[in-house]
Amino acid sequence: MLRCLAAVIAAIAPSVALASSHMDAPKITLDDAANTTDVYAFLSAGPGGRRYLTTALAVFPFEEPGIGPNAFRFDDNVRYSIHVALDGDIAKGRPDLTYDFDFKTVFPNQDTILQSYLGVVGADGSNRNLRQTYRVTMTNHRTGRQVVLGDNLVTPPNNQGRVTPLYNRRSDGDLVAKAGVTVPEALDPYTKAAIYLLKRGYQVFAGQRDDGFYADIQSIFDLDFTFGADRATPTKPFDSQRGYNVHTIALNIPLADLGEGAKIAGVYATTSRQSNGVWRQVGRQGNPLFVEGLLPIREKDRYNESDPTIDATLAQFADAPELSSLLGATPIIPGLLRSIFIPDMIKVDLTTGPAKLSCQDGFNRLSVFGGDLLKSTAQDPFGNGGFIPGGWPNGRRFGDDVVDIAIIALGIAGPGPDFSAVNADRVTRNDITYNCVFPYAATPLNGRNHRHH
Repeated sequence: MLRCLAAVIAAIAPSVALASSHMDAPKITLDDAANTTDVYAFLSAGPGGRRYLTTALAVFPFEEPGIGPNAFRFDDNVRYSIHVALDGDIAKGRPDLTYDFDFKTVFPNQDTILQSYLGVVGADGSNRNLRQTYRVTMTNHRTGRQVVLGDNLVTPPNNQGRVTPLYNRRSDGDLVAKAGVTVPEALDPYTKAAIYLLKRGYQVFAGQRDDGFYADIQSIFDLDFTFGADRATPTKPFDSQRGYNVHTIALNIPLADLGEGAKIAGVYATTSRQSNGVWRQVGRQGNPLFVEGLLPIREKDRYNESDPTIDATLAQFADAPELSSLLGATPIIPGLLRSIFIPDMIKVDLTTGPAKLSCQDGFNRLSVFGGDLLKSTAQDPFGNGGFIPGGWPNGRRFGDDVVDIAIIALGIAGPGPDFSAVNADRVTRNDITYNCVFPYAATPLNGRNHRHH
């Protein structure tokens, strides 16, 4: 059983690192607006059965909902990019398609101290004083052609509380943020108004969301790999990201636009900062923790400032990671980490049905280790008819418990052949339920009513 699970992981080649604390490399920790927190990629189905490669990039770690004025936003001087490599180009570390997101911010009324809101924000966006729009541009690297998929798209307001009541239960700004929904009609008005249908059938959303990553990262970086169990620590379990928001870009890419016959996609994201009219890359992320958990300090900034074509030069840190010696762990099979991280992209099998979402029967936070499977027509690593992981390590969904999946895959934990009971850090769910419709990420938390940890 263990060997079969390892074969699945090696075939898809995703991340088995421990997690993401959102503070990956020395330079980027000083640049919140360009600091990537998480990347997601999975297959989904929209209205009428149209199939998408759903991708998402989150930036700006640890946005405190109650801070005022609540002016967290995408940076006009940062280009946010989602890259997709297909099939043979994954191993080469080069994308076939790039989607760039460029933002512009204005304050219509500059004769007031009220930076973000002039009053209660209506469903139509009235009473906002911080207004941000953006453009989405697709570059096809196979043809060299660029297409503007959408322009003058508007981001929604942040969730402050009483001035943004429609985000919150009973549309009351003193109550907690609304839970996730299962149909588009049930989304809050601010979110619904910020979802756009673009050219060629793309869908996009960009705005504040709850931080969808959950785990006890504090213990990991406190070198407490018992997660408080050794001393019965009274503050555990401890979700390090609970109560914080991020800024998220979600893009639904029609599978038909990836090209007929595409079987595997590799997804990663970058951020680039503009200086004197030139874009210079400052951040990069595919799978969580490659930079943070495997690369030495001398290589971290280099990774962020380069593209996946250089990842072959970093293979030694995947072959003999310092993290393994700290944890006393050995990957399930030799060479596993190299196959995962070199190059560093999240791999998604495009031949399966849609991934199960967190609200649906069959979803399991442990993916394959919890019996959550999909059927592929491109590969058969189990020798069982093509059944592969339903979530991470086949893509990454909102709700995948990347810490526990990683701990199993690294050989650190697992009660015999039954992995479904693994619960290493005792954090098993997000602090708010995800949406089961686009943009999938959960409602941003209320500045007046939220809890940390």
